[in-house]
Amino acid sequence: MVNASTKTTAIIVAAGRGSRAGAGGPKQYRDLAGRAVIARTAEAFLNHPDIDQVRVIIHRDDRAEYDKAMGALTAHEKFLPSVTGGAERQDSVRLGLESLEKESPDIILIHDAARPFIDAATITRVIDALNKHDGAIAALPVNDTIKRTQDGNLIESTVPREALWRAQTPQGFHFDKILSAHRANSGKKLTDDAAVAEAAGLDVALVPGSPDNMKLTQAEDFGMAETLLGRKDKPMEYRTGHGFDVHAFEEGNAVIICGVEIAHNKKLKGHSDADVGMHALTDAILGALGAGDIGDHFPPSDPQWKGAASKVFLEKAHDLVKERSGAITHCDVTMMCEAPKIGPHRDAMRSALGKILDVETARISVKATTTEQLGFTGRREGIAAMATATIALPVGT
Repeated sequence: MVNASTKTTAIIVAAGRGSRAGAGGPKQYRDLAGRAVIARTAEAFLNHPDIDQVRVIIHRDDRAEYDKAMGALTAHEKFLPSVTGGAERQDSVRLGLESLEKESPDIILIHDAARPFIDAATITRVIDALNKHDGAIAALPVNDTIKRTQDGNLIESTVPREALWRAQTPQGFHFDKILSAHRANSGKKLTDDAAVAEAAGLDVALVPGSPDNMKLTQAEDFGMAETLLGRKDKPMEYRTGHGFDVHAFEEGNAVIICGVEIAHNKKLKGHSDADVGMHALTDAILGALGAGDIGDHFPPSDPQWKGAASKVFLEKAHDLVKERSGAITHCDVTMMCEAPKIGPHRDAMRSALGKILDVETARISVKATTTEQLGFTGRREGIAAMATATIALPVGT
């Protein structure tokens, strides 16, 4: 929670030419469902309760387009006059920071004008992380498999993705520290402000961004943005589904629960890999959709699913939600067993589920209980799991 006396200023970087977005002029001034991209971006920060001031950095040739795009927003009490940027993004940010020295903000947020879908929750997370760190950026974990190439088109190796993140903006810093960092690294080609901070030895934290916080880069991105706006403009309804699953033990040396392998003196018996947690959660999501259950989509009688990884089932449920322009907002999974112990593996399970469902771990709960040695779980004959999933869907889908 930001201190009430802390002065927070947002810089919106809008001095680029956006040549990769094709014909039509700088992308930040293009129309997006009736409003300029830059106006949508600026409004997100002007409306945030923790932002005290907003300043836009523009190209020297864009004054007329800027004034037309911003319209009445420039009269907002938080809005500072725009300033002219430099030849490169890094130059523009430095000039923007230097223009604020008299304003003397405590915290500065730096955001790309071409990210118009930034949400208030992400802005808040970046600001709050600055209570403990020199800097913080919105970011998303890399979920795709990453390949390193040889000569541009031949695969040389697969890059481990566990520690890889996709950087977004806003990127937030303590004002004096990032200004000093930019001045010390002027002339170097660094790809974002976090890289400038890293070069200066500052500690920069990652906070969860949003998949919707896309950067408009290519011409086709505008079509995706129109689709996203259409979804955002529709009223949403929330649905909750429940799932339950049971698997017996058989001879083995490990169990797989919520995507995590745990050493044990038994394994779970099932047609697939018998991941009881993922099965229950898959049914919960399908239940919220009103789309049947796992057996409807992956019949045990079909040999292609024998021994299948249960993440395939969970991915299918996730895809069905996306096909209906929905989102998974919360998941809760409870295992019922005497052994193995779930607690030591809970965070790994939450992370595994989050990557499959594209949901931040703060929205996923995994826990365990016993049945006080009663019933088949109490006799250590197997494991049961219950799950609840909440999804948001456009009304009428």
